[in-house]
Parts: sequence; C-alpha cells; structure tokens
Amino acid sequence: MATSAAGAVVILGSGLIGRSWAMLFASGGFEVKLYDIEQQQITNALENIKKEMKLLEQSGSLKGALNMEQQLSLISGCSHLGKAVEGAIHIQECVPENLELKKKIFAQLDRIVDDTVILSSSSSCLLPSKLFAGLTHVKQCIVAHPVNPPYYVPLVELIPHPETAPATMDKTHALMKKIGQSPVRLLREIDGFALNRLQYAIISEAWRLVEGGILSPNDLDLVMSDGLGMRYAFIGPLETMHLNAEGMVNYCDRYSEGMKRVLKTFGPIPEFSGATVEKVNQAMCRKVPDDPGHLAARRQWRDDCLMRLAKLKSQRATQGCMA
Repeated sequence: MATSAAGAVVILGSGLIGRSWAMLFASGGFEVKLYDIEQQQITNALENIKKEMKLLEQSGSLKGALNMEQQLSLISGCSHLGKAVEGAIHIQECVPENLELKKKIFAQLDRIVDDTVILSSSSSCLLPSKLFAGLTHVKQCIVAHPVNPPYYVPLVELIPHPETAPATMDKTHALMKKIGQSPVRLLREIDGFALNRLQYAIISEAWRLVEGGILSPNDLDLVMSDGLGMRYAFIGPLETMHLNAEGMVNYCDRYSEGMKRVLKTFGPIPEFSGATVEKVNQAMCRKVPDDPGHLAARRQWRDDCLMRLAKLKSQRATQGCMA
C-alpha cells in the first residue's frame, strides 16, 4: 500500500467530477477521502475509479509516478463528514450545481474545520461572494473550477472571494500544479468566470450564424474543430494575434479596424429556442443519436482524443523546454 507524505485531500461528492478529482489527487501522491451521503454511492464510485484507472494503465495514460494499485490504495470512502475532514489540507466540493446545497455544505464545513485547511468549490458559475458569504473561514475559501472531463483537460480556474487570503490562492495554485493541472488565477470574481465567458461568446455567435442561414450546424462545428480549434489546442487567441503579424502591436495596427467593423455586426443574445433548436438538434442527432449508448460511446471517443492530445502537448512542451 502506498503511503502519502503529501497530506490528505477530501472530495465531497462522488459523481463524475468528484471521481476525476480523486484520481488526479491520487496521481499526485495524496491520500484521498471520497465523501458522499450514501455508502452505496461511494462503493459504486470506487468501483468506477478502479475500472477507469485499469484502462488508463493499460493504455499507458495513467498520470503520476505511482502505478495503478499504489494510486488506488490512496483512495478511500467515507460517509461521515466529520471523520472525512480530519487531517485534511484541502477539501474539494463537487456536489450538484445548486447554490443553496453548496452553501449548506460549506456552512457545515465552516463549523468543523480548523484555520489551515483550504475550502474549495468545483462550481462552474456560482460566484464566490455568494457561495462563501458569512463564513468564519472565508479567507480559506476559493473556487477551483475544473474543465469536464478534469482528468483529460488540465485547466483549473481559481477564483477568489473578495476576502480570500492571498496565501489561499498561492497554496491552491501550487497544489494544482503538483497534480499536473494548469491553474489560472482570476484576480477578482466575474459572472461566468473566464472559460465560460469565452465559451458562451463562441456559442452565441455560432448560434447566430446557424440561425441566420449562413452555414449548417455541421459546417459550423468544422470551423472550430478543423479551424480555430487546431490553433487553440496549443496557443491562445492573444498569442495567435501576436504570431499572425509582426507582433501584437503590428497585428492591432493592421486588423483592429476590420475587427471593430465585424464586431459591430454581431446580433443580440440568442434565445436558444424554437426552430433553430430543432435544426441544430436534428443535425447533431444525425451525427450522434441522443440515446445513452451513442452519447456514452461518443464521449469515450472524445476522451480518447483528449488523452492523445494531452500526450502530444506534453511531448511538445518538453521539446520546447529543450530547445
């Protein structure tokens, strides 16, 4: 059995996100306590983790320096919240995206934790000022929003409460780096955080283009998957600008007027309803029928692609460091 010198991490919630966090922290050598309210849910989660880790090891994609059995030995289940948090250095909440439920969980934690443990939420859109309002340990609170699926997509957005201590941000950033994730710091909270604001901007214009009859849903997706997405898998939009001219200043000198002209033509926020929903749904279902079996198979295909892309990005990063 592997032993952890790194400390204990508690995962609250044994769903998909919680299981991914458990695997990530175990890959970094941390003892992981997986908490849920029902023992059967914990048992099912541990079985799913074992199956997934076995497949990852067989494909050579298991993260971390420890083998599968060593990582699995670091993960245990617990259905008693007080016992789960004993000795923890970090608590990662992964319950459903419901403000009142999350506030209830953090209020319970606030009453039983010490002044050192970090209280972190996986929320994708709930503002820290609302999640952690009134907590005694608010300086220890932070949102660490992963991207689904977290095991294959390393980005983690770190969003502070207005009263979050700088040390909480620093410790969480270092912890995420240690388990192989790519943390980014938001200097203050904003609705939608960074990832979803960018994602929603793309979705909104994609919807308008389809709704306006400019191109089909399938061709729209190709613009991203075989166009912008090819670049953005390795560099972001700002570096793309920098490289597509003789530096950023030159890019803005060349293209800013054209960008502003096009941006003025963007339409209102779509309703995401009515005939366009039916049109997009029919196109997507021709590609991937929306029954559970086909959707699960396509998600697995997506995750396999992400896994191979992660390997390639890792190799490119290593080569870049050696250059």
